[in-house]
Amino acid sequence: MATEPETPVAASAAEPAVPSLVDRYFTRWYKADVKGKPCEDHCILQHSNRICVITLAGSHPVLQSGKVIKSISYQISTNCSRLQNKVSGKFKRGAQFLLTELAPLCKIYCSDGEEYTISSCVRGRLMEVNENILHKPSLLQQKPSTEGYIAVVLPKFEESKSITEGLLTQKQYEEVVVKRIRATTATS
Repeated sequence: MATEPETPVAASAAEPAVPSLVDRYFTRWYKADVKGKPCEDHCILQHSNRICVITLAGSHPVLQSGKVIKSISYQISTNCSRLQNKVSGKFKRGAQFLLTELAPLCKIYCSDGEEYTISSCVRGRLMEVNENILHKPSLLQQKPSTEGYIAVVLPKFEESKSITEGLLTQKQYEEVVVKRIRATTATS
């Protein structure tokens, strides 16, 4: 008795899933509890050319269910707006330099009155900020690793190897999240 040929759907189910563009070309690094604030975790996507894309980690309160983003502001202080960053040329002239890992990039305001300051987590030149999230803040929640990124930072060449020293790997970060969950379930 002849067997029926495999359908395209069945054949594709047997093949392993193709990794996303982000998973193929970027290494994920995490900074947990930024500035000592619980669960305010950031994700740094580092490309092999040393460019870092700053995003929110999955456990950040803004990405939790029920949060509604009212607005996002790149105005850090009265004299400093990340939107004023104008980069040009081969040597990236005009880029704002982020002097510390805790340099603020933007502020996120939620409808429940909460305010979150997003930090760079790496030192370097600010290449660009994502102006699309100003007009459509939901991108930050729907696609945090792609269209909803916060900013792009280029670390100094000399520091490109050392920027990951204070950051967590994907596995270490997952362990931190599991410990948090266990701690909250143990106390309740």
